[in-house]
Amino acid sequence: MRVKTPWIEALRRQREQGNDLTKESSNPASLNDRALSPKKMSDSYHRLILPLAQDPWLLDNYLNASGHIRLGTIFMDLDALSGVIAYKHTGESVTTVTAAVDRITIANPLDEICDLELSGQVTFATGRSSMEISLQVAKVPEEGQGVRKEDILMTCAFTMVSLDPSTKKPVSISPLLVETDEERRLFNLGEKNSNAKKALAKTALLKQTPNDQESDLIHAMWLKQLEYHDPNVSIQKPHNVVYMDKTILQSSQIMQPQYRNRHNFMIFGGFLLKQTFELAFCCAASFSHSRPTFVSLDPSTFENPVPVGSVLYLTATVAYTDPPLVSPRGESEQSSAEAQGTSRIQVRIDSKVRDIEHGKAKPTGQFNYTFLVERDLKVMPRTYSEFMIWVDAKRRAERVSASIRQHQGHDDSTKERVTE
Repeated sequence: MRVKTPWIEALRRQREQGNDLTKESSNPASLNDRALSPKKMSDSYHRLILPLAQDPWLLDNYLNASGHIRLGTIFMDLDALSGVIAYKHTGESVTTVTAAVDRITIANPLDEICDLELSGQVTFATGRSSMEISLQVAKVPEEGQGVRKEDILMTCAFTMVSLDPSTKKPVSISPLLVETDEERRLFNLGEKNSNAKKALAKTALLKQTPNDQESDLIHAMWLKQLEYHDPNVSIQKPHNVVYMDKTILQSSQIMQPQYRNRHNFMIFGGFLLKQTFELAFCCAASFSHSRPTFVSLDPSTFENPVPVGSVLYLTATVAYTDPPLVSPRGESEQSSAEAQGTSRIQVRIDSKVRDIEHGKAKPTGQFNYTFLVERDLKVMPRTYSEFMIWVDAKRRAERVSASIRQHQGHDDSTKERVTE
């Protein structure tokens, strides 16, 4: 159970203490008393079973309108599971929060309703404040059998950070004790991911200008945009090219206590994943006038907590389409995917929060979802800010494709997947 105290009781205690409602309540053991000796990966392993094939009323909570598994609800469960695993590694004396979702990928789409097993463990921790948790969703195996590779529906990795409950500053956690070859492989992969994120932070567009090739692409799209508006040029904007600002969808809602986390006064990260995913799906559907299929959640970050009672604003934008409008040489690009009439759509969700009195807005995270549609579509940026969004999304798409090819030998993005 994520929440240990009823909302009315937590609210009463907080009011009696005279504390700010945006601060989490806790009565932790002294951080100095924690044992930080190395822990095994198996110490944090946790699994849970969703008996969807056996319990139609439980299944009712996990189905979408088309009768398929509702991915947003699974995302909520994965975030909750990552929290359980994190606390098995750190103990209860710290506050652990979701810092990032490194990737959620559909491995083998479900073609039937079945019982699902959600499982995971800490796979990377060096003794600092952060840890990587690897999880998977799979069909429940036969008794006494292990999960088969072809029965794995989804894989993902979460980055969790442990904080001092009082100061909200990062605190050290136990490092991992790596014992087997498989554990070494998982640990090395986590270390590689950690180093890659640090390297990417140094080349972020807020710190460096676009490289030469990216600058050429920006210029080529700007020239093409001018052609579309030049009365002396016969070239007209194709119907399958849509300006980026025309793809935007927005939502706002007040954050209710039913979706709070275990610390009572902040919203559960899994709820934010569910809300952002479903808005991204709507954005991709609106852009393509078709039913998109989900490919992956690409590296996404949680920047600031979302307090209960605040107003959450989400903005969805089609940030990038693959194949893109222009090639690195500034020419129209034709690829096998384009020839087949399919497009991969990357939707970016920017989230921000205000208090109920609508004071200063604070960014709370950026989420990046990729969908596949059976149409040839292009998104075109027009302003400098939009070009930066496009370049950032292009980089992300290239990194994800390279990672898939490295681990699978090819980027099989066109196989049948799932929708919302």
